[in-house]
Amino acid sequence: MSVLLSRRSCLLAALGVVGCRSSGASGDSSDGSEQGIVTRRRVVSLTPNTTEAVFALGAGDRMVGRSRYCDHPPEATHLPVVGGYVDPSLETILGLRPDLVVGARGPLGRSLVDKIEARGTECYFPSTESVQEIFEMIDGLASRLDRKHESTRLLGSIRDHLRRIAASVEGSSRPRTLLVFGQAPISVAGPGSFPAEMLALAGCDNAVEHGARYPILGMETLLGLDPDMIFDATMVGGRDAEPIGVHRAGWASVRAVREGRVRRVDNDQILRPGPRLAEGVSLLARHAHAGIQIP
Repeated sequence: MSVLLSRRSCLLAALGVVGCRSSGASGDSSDGSEQGIVTRRRVVSLTPNTTEAVFALGAGDRMVGRSRYCDHPPEATHLPVVGGYVDPSLETILGLRPDLVVGARGPLGRSLVDKIEARGTECYFPSTESVQEIFEMIDGLASRLDRKHESTRLLGSIRDHLRRIAASVEGSSRPRTLLVFGQAPISVAGPGSFPAEMLALAGCDNAVEHGARYPILGMETLLGLDPDMIFDATMVGGRDAEPIGVHRAGWASVRAVREGRVRRVDNDQILRPGPRLAEGVSLLARHAHAGIQIP
């Protein structure tokens, strides 16, 4: 079971959707709204969504280290790697002499945060499990990086794009959709998760209405859900997984699979809770609403 959880954590870390609200897991020094925050000059980011946000705010030149999953924008890949999200190297992080370490909340808990903060380095690990929290994460980073003007511009652009997508799908039928991250076991987007909110913004209803944010389903449960459409994200992150199809054991019994309503989503970058969230919503909406012009 621990190996399984580790694999799921790594997958969600690669997507940047590792949010966790359990006690002691925040690592969040503040919400970024207080006065007197000192501008940070050397930043290490442990999750892809925070890395993307730093660059989107025009502060990529402040980055001195990243996780192995931080692969966008391309220039981020030239930075030193400090490990993954569940196995970062404290020694490597401190060796880069950061004055700010950022990431998303997750299964790592406070242990690493406490060790870093004990050495006088600020940490900022906000939750990013909703669109509103993503906006707050970007704004919190902007406060710490002296990029408030850039944050206003960026958030305005994202909100405008989401409004235009909503207008384009308004009045359309809403397919009951299953967003699948893994096949063995079957791991999906559950209620209250960021990917579930993306589905809603794209004009879809999540077929999983109850349970955990990222539940594991048995085939019997999947058959009972009987989704109208399936988004197959099992190939993201370069993982070697066969696409969901009738040739896969069990899947041929699923109506959406039999009727050819499986849509491949093989770009993990657009599923991240960061500055490109509207691009991800747009992609899902185009898959779900063929024939409608989606901005």
